Amino acid sequence: MNKWFNQLFQLDSNGATVKREVVAGAIGFFTIVYIIAVNSLILSEAGIPLEAAILATILTSVVGCIIMGFWANVPILLVPGMGINALFSYTMVQSMGLSWQEALAVVFISGLIFVFVAFSRFAKTLNESIPQSLKEAITVGLGLFLMLIGLEKGGIVEKGTNSIIALGELGDPQVLATILTFLLAIILFMRNVPGNFLITVVAGTLIAWAFGIIDVQNTEHKVFSLSDYMQVFGAMSFENILSITFWIAVFSLTMVLVFENIGLVHGHVGFIKRPEQFSRAFQANSVSALLSGIFGTSPTVSTVESAASMAAGGRTGLTTVTTGFLFLLSAFFIPVIKLIPNSAIAPILMIIGGLMLQNIRNLDLKDMSESFPSIFIIAMIPFTYSIADGIAIGFILYPILKISIGKAREVSVALYVIAALFLFNFVFHVIS
Repeated sequence: MNKWFNQLFQLDSNGATVKREVVAGAIGFFTIVYIIAVNSLILSEAGIPLEAAILATILTSVVGCIIMGFWANVPILLVPGMGINALFSYTMVQSMGLSWQEALAVVFISGLIFVFVAFSRFAKTLNESIPQSLKEAITVGLGLFLMLIGLEKGGIVEKGTNSIIALGELGDPQVLATILTFLLAIILFMRNVPGNFLITVVAGTLIAWAFGIIDVQNTEHKVFSLSDYMQVFGAMSFENILSITFWIAVFSLTMVLVFENIGLVHGHVGFIKRPEQFSRAFQANSVSALLSGIFGTSPTVSTVESAASMAAGGRTGLTTVTTGFLFLLSAFFIPVIKLIPNSAIAPILMIIGGLMLQNIRNLDLKDMSESFPSIFIIAMIPFTYSIADGIAIGFILYPILKISIGKAREVSVALYVIAALFLFNFVFHVIS
């Protein structure tokens, strides 16, 4: 069996083992499993039945991870993306007036465009058109964003009424549980204990139980109905495909999908030192996003939490396939998964974010035309709570600064076009 896995996923050539890959996949699953509940609730805000949204989230994650694992052979987890799901429900449906069926059609069309870009020379052109400083900044910005999410999930910081961020109540049981779990997590990580993140999740759940944060007796067992889900599967509506609103939604979603995932995929393959796999990983990402509209959910992305699997030693697609298999099993254990509290997951997100922040050393801070757009990306991703908006601001600022110092020729034509599209998108949203 090990020989078969080795041939299929090239374990030896990537310095991987079956045990380490499976453990990394399990860690990735427990780090990202919160998406089942969170994404489903956001989709339900668009009108999609909650039970159907749960199954759609699970099935899309299973298929996305399997495609990534076998096609690209990298440990990048594909699940419905945070931020994009909010764009789906709150912008396209609630603000723009599309029905959830029409919004799923938008996802499908955007996925088609994404596939065209990923499987053509445009992907390479777009990747090469983005300066290295901006790519590094995206990775750092994602790390800072991940740390913020971890701090918020743990209750250590929260959105204040008179400030952007405020300290949480230090006497709060969740905060205490998060702090204790973080201390355990960082010690295990620093000592390089095998499966340290998985141990953190289990121990963190027990700590939360001891603090009375979770109640095992209150677990609800829910039986899912496939008949309800079949009303969502393939329920895309193209009735308003000729409307301006429909195509504005397509443009906005496509911009976010393509450029957010360029940054995410580049950061991940760079993290595991396998940049040659960018094209295949990007292609797998595009096919998964296309299928999301059919399965009945907002598009999948190459998640930031993939770094948890990588930090645990995951280097090949076996890690991702393992996560996908666990997502499939999760359909039968959702009540148990719901027991895992934020305080058990938050410390892992904070540690991974800290690891990604180390890429800031690769920035050339002496050249302000390179560093200033990068700094804005790093700052604006967490401050705007939007990966897409943070990237857009940096991409717009970069050519402006180059032009201002007479170095316009250093900016590729593709980047000028990208910046113009991002600027147009901002202007349109201001006007509308």
